[in-house]
Amino acid sequence: MIHEVEKVGDEIIIIRLKGELDHHSTNDIRNEIVPLIKNGSIKVLVWNLKDLHFMDSSGIGLILGRMRELAPIDGQTIIVNPSPTMRKIFQFAGLSPYIYSESEIEIMSKLGGIVYGQ
Repeated sequence: MIHEVEKVGDEIIIIRLKGELDHHSTNDIRNEIVPLIKNGSIKVLVWNLKDLHFMDSSGIGLILGRMRELAPIDGQTIIVNPSPTMRKIFQFAGLSPYIYSESEIEIMSKLGGIVYGQ
């Protein structure tokens, strides 16, 4: 599993997942993201799953856990580019409202307005 975490401005983190997301890799990602959320400025997590080929239940837990951490500040979770199989898994987990069809670039363009109230 290779992942990339990019902080965009003060309020947005993009997490690009690649390969396989299992229990071990979720711990690494969680340890990297949680401190950024807890510092208080992050309002949006964008999960780009374009290059993710496999995810077990710990991946769902990773996303849901970060959603819970963002809830007190009305933070937003965005999931882009899930495979058809992952899309079904997200639907069963009740995460359909968080799946967007736009590309990462289009989402980032929209987020400028969403985050800054435009």
